[in-house]
Amino acid sequence: MRSVDEHRRVVAGLITARPAQTVPIADALGMVLAADVVARLSLPGFDNSAMDGYAVLTEDIAAATADTPVRLPVAEDIPAGRTDIPTLAPGTAHRIMTGAPLPYGATTVVPVESTDGGVHTVTIREAKKEGQHIRRAGEDVSAGTTVLRAGQVVTPAVLGLAAALGLGELTVTPRQRVLVVSTGTELVSAGTPLQPGQIYESNGVMLAAAVRDAGGEVIASPMTGDDVAVFSETLRRHAADADLILTTGGVSAGAYEVVKDALGPGSVEFVKVAMQPGMPQGCGTVEDTPIVTLPGNPVSALVSFEVFVRPALRAAMGFADTERPRRTAMLTEDLTSPRGKRQFRRGVFDPVTDSVTGYGPPASHHLRWLASANCLLELDEDTAEVAAGSRVQVWDLR
Repeated sequence: MRSVDEHRRVVAGLITARPAQTVPIADALGMVLAADVVARLSLPGFDNSAMDGYAVLTEDIAAATADTPVRLPVAEDIPAGRTDIPTLAPGTAHRIMTGAPLPYGATTVVPVESTDGGVHTVTIREAKKEGQHIRRAGEDVSAGTTVLRAGQVVTPAVLGLAAALGLGELTVTPRQRVLVVSTGTELVSAGTPLQPGQIYESNGVMLAAAVRDAGGEVIASPMTGDDVAVFSETLRRHAADADLILTTGGVSAGAYEVVKDALGPGSVEFVKVAMQPGMPQGCGTVEDTPIVTLPGNPVSALVSFEVFVRPALRAAMGFADTERPRRTAMLTEDLTSPRGKRQFRRGVFDPVTDSVTGYGPPASHHLRWLASANCLLELDEDTAEVAAGSRVQVWDLR
């Protein structure tokens, strides 16, 4: 059987990055910058007030106290957005709003809370230091400075900075476009009354969500029965628009294995991987589009996605953190594992006690337990028994 590590390398070699694209900033959230961003202007672009209050000369209010206030005539009103910047004459004040341009000559701003809030004249009850409550031009960003680096994830704060710099677009590594195909004649859509032998389709919904959670884009998630012609036509219809095809089901050793029947032998290799769950796997290309074929049992499908597909997808989209966080934790119970296979068990990690407990049976159809687990326990191929109190490897899914 192929090792887990070898199959990870094969899958990673199939999934490659798309060329960088320039996209509107509204579409860039969650993507990875493919180029540095250099500020074309300074922030702030002009000296402005950090408070609602009054722009004055420092020496004019140097003697102001609550007992001996200073009264000044208010010569100008300066709201935010005023474009004709006035000049402050000595012995006067300009009423000014937060973010409004500082009048020429002003050396400090007195917050309205330190005054009587007058409109025509203002009574100032507190002296202020020179430069107090003034935002200087360029104190946040100087024009020509590299403010964002290639490889940085676009967050709301990144978008805020880009917009403040007047940028309407960012150059990013595009999302991987993924086609998710679930197979099986037994599958029906939600809302359809079940007949004997039928089940509701869940893998497509689950894996499409996993792709989006990893940062990718799902172009379609069709469901097909065990009909080779229908399955092949579904792939043909969507393959040209996809960077990756994911299928579930139809890769085991029984009859009616539609994925194996349609794709092998040929450019898709079907293998057994030394792991539990998820032993039957396949990967290759369909009309030059990479394809990864996952087993049909839901736990096997999602664990296989986590182990093989998610890190390769994220690497191809430029993310630095391609892997789930790994840690060791103290096992609270005795566990067994099939020697010769790497086992991934559902678990519950408790960060307070730094411990982990296996959660539910190891069989690959117990989806309920995976839905409530917050980690995977990884037991290596040489392990048959693990005693309570041992330290074990944990994949943090939180």
